[in-house]
Amino acid sequence: MTAKATKYLHRINSPADLRQLAVSELPAYCAELREFIIREVSTNPGHLGASLGAVELAVAIHYVYDTPNDRLVWDVGHQAYAHKIITGRRDRFCTNRKLGGISGFPKMSESEYDAFGAGHSSTSISAALGLSRALRREDGTGPKCVAVIGDGAMTGGLAFEGLNNAGADPDNDILIILNDNRISIDPNVGALKEALLEISTSQHYNRVKDSTWRALNRLPRMRRVIQKMLNGAKSFFLHQSNLFESFNFRYFGPVDGNDVVGLVRALRDLRKLPGPKILHALTVKGKGYAPAEQDQTEWHAPGRFNPETGERQAAMPGDKPKRLRFQDVFGRTLVELAERDSRVVGITPAMPTGCSMNLLMERMPERAYDVGIAEGHAVTFAAGLAAGGKVPFCNIYSSFMQRAVDNVIHDAALQELPVVLCLDRAGLVGEDGATHHGAFDLALLRGVPNVTIAAPMDAVELRSVMYAASAGDTGMWVIRYPRGGAFGEEVMEAPLTAVRRGEGRVLGEPEGARVAVLSVGAIGTEATAAVAQLAEEGIPVAHYDLRFVKPLDEALLERIVGRGCHTLITVEDGVRAAGAGSAVLEYLADKGYTSKGLRVVRLGLPDHFVEQGTVQQLRALCGIDAEGIARRVREALQE
Repeated sequence: MTAKATKYLHRINSPADLRQLAVSELPAYCAELREFIIREVSTNPGHLGASLGAVELAVAIHYVYDTPNDRLVWDVGHQAYAHKIITGRRDRFCTNRKLGGISGFPKMSESEYDAFGAGHSSTSISAALGLSRALRREDGTGPKCVAVIGDGAMTGGLAFEGLNNAGADPDNDILIILNDNRISIDPNVGALKEALLEISTSQHYNRVKDSTWRALNRLPRMRRVIQKMLNGAKSFFLHQSNLFESFNFRYFGPVDGNDVVGLVRALRDLRKLPGPKILHALTVKGKGYAPAEQDQTEWHAPGRFNPETGERQAAMPGDKPKRLRFQDVFGRTLVELAERDSRVVGITPAMPTGCSMNLLMERMPERAYDVGIAEGHAVTFAAGLAAGGKVPFCNIYSSFMQRAVDNVIHDAALQELPVVLCLDRAGLVGEDGATHHGAFDLALLRGVPNVTIAAPMDAVELRSVMYAASAGDTGMWVIRYPRGGAFGEEVMEAPLTAVRRGEGRVLGEPEGARVAVLSVGAIGTEATAAVAQLAEEGIPVAHYDLRFVKPLDEALLERIVGRGCHTLITVEDGVRAAGAGSAVLEYLADKGYTSKGLRVVRLGLPDHFVEQGTVQQLRALCGIDAEGIARRVREALQE
């Protein structure tokens, strides 16, 4: 894919510029926009497939709607690269997802065109409805509000809650665009469907329909009969269920979501229609780039690649060969546990490949469940399985688990059910930024009774903790571990050995240590490096791996106090407030040790949202990298 001179791309710096083009010029602009995204993402990795599929949607919406006066809300944000480029961020797009650069997702503080931030799914309908109601004037007029939802987000319960509320009032003037890029749906919608679309979106048809509806206001029974007849006819001819119309949305489509001219024509008509309505657009994920079209899962976020050949470059020159990640170890260990124990099952909310649950799905498909983007349902479903005698391993990204806290408390912990909640991507995740960092799991769950919370430091520890949890005899377990990792195959060869619940580890107790570092989880590798660095400087520092945040290893804490250290430094890859360090501090304060001069310094994430950057950059900013930990030890010795 050789770079070509562009006719339109560098002329378009805002939607106002875009609207100066003729409709006939839009396909050429879309092609240039698509090539620009491919080239940029090939060297600066991001979410490619969904954004390629939504190019025409972004162009058509900004062409027809008066953004930013009209409000456009994107769901998830994976689809929004074209939107960002159109709205004045083309020259900064090379900084996408980088430290100090633009966010990989819509962000209100970044642009007036980002009407609502999005990183998690299924939020757009509720947000667009809120915007519509807030901006409605006394005379009932106001800016138009559009929500673009797709990429699986319609499986989330919040989306249906939004539909239910929006459809309850015919004056809720919002348009929902369902960006349907499922490979199983045939994009050739057929002549009859296209003809029905033209009829259903035409001004004349809808003017007649509206006047008829108003005339039937005094005959509600007749109105309901006619509505059922129309819905039945549309369902018969379109071969579509009346799901959306049952929510009192007027349904239009399906349309070819990669036909920008057709989209403009449909949106121009729909913009004039009042009330809640939905446009069903069929798009191709990865549209316009053959490798991404052929393997949509792998090219969702492919990393660096050669745009000419499609060859993926998994590592930069000089990088170490690919090794096992935490998620790989989880997936393979889960299969091993399932082979040993018929009670073990797996659950994931739409991330089987991302968390490696796909390994169990391939080996034992009847014992693995993908429940869609529905984290709350995933936890309660797991609780139901546990109530029926299973030991479910429910794998959810830490950031997304936030949506299921009530389910954890009410459905699993309260009933002391053996649900094993595995929180992948715990701690700082890097370039996805504030919406995706797994910063809050320890703080949110530490106060919940009947929950064991473990944070293994490495792959061997992860296997051991999973094995201990699989016994299913000590209630609910939460196991957190980070993104990435680099482990050799030998970790899978070691026999499974269960750790004792609530037991920490001594990693180093040099003579003369006045400071002890207590780390929890994989951030302990940074602490290990810091302790080694200080040892080279002649500064002895003790190091302990808490391993469990709940219950704490009280015997280990008593041992540490007994060695005469004057400062304990806790290190965690999560918020300091209410986290592991707080648990240690509470125990020592309750025992009266802090009143006797023992000092506790808590290192972790600060009390503000951490933006995007590489994991190592962000650890340094938060003071939890090896240098930051070593610096804090030196300061403690001088205080």
